[in-house]
Amino acid sequence: MADPARARRLADRIKVVVAETLDKRIKDPRLGFVTVTDARVTNDLQHATVFWTVYGDDEQKAATAAALESAKGVLRNEVGRQTQVRLTPTLEFVLDAVPEAASRIDDALAAARARDAEIAAAAVGAQPAGEADPYRQPREAEETADRLEGPDDELEGPDDGPDDEPDDEADDRADERL
Repeated sequence: MADPARARRLADRIKVVVAETLDKRIKDPRLGFVTVTDARVTNDLQHATVFWTVYGDDEQKAATAAALESAKGVLRNEVGRQTQVRLTPTLEFVLDAVPEAASRIDDALAAARARDAEIAAAAVGAQPAGEADPYRQPREAEETADRLEGPDDELEGPDDGPDDEPDDEADDRADERL
């Protein structure tokens, strides 16, 4: 079993070699505007899966898949020549579904944004159905507020009363000493 890092490096190299070979050596008219998006190699370095996508409709995709299958031997030969590994991996071409999935996700996000805009437009000027503060206040807070504002305000505390007024005579005596 090979090192996973070596398998990744080999996969990256296979991706580049296949893309360059498709561009320069393969002259099949069925081959459309193909892009090699990814390559993966098994840990034993015996099999490589090459992911590709093509610009066009389903007919163009089918024609490109047939062209890739017919050019598989030339591509494998070029991979073996340029990578110089002991055993050249077999190549499998798989249509990459990521662009279609991304397109569906973009459409779903656009629909969600449109619904959010409709809801935001409907919410402008809307009033709540209940009170302004729909949350119940705890009873303890109400009772504490009632007790603080109650009849206790009339009682004098220990510091209140006539003794707390400043003594003018004591102040005059203190000034005379200075």
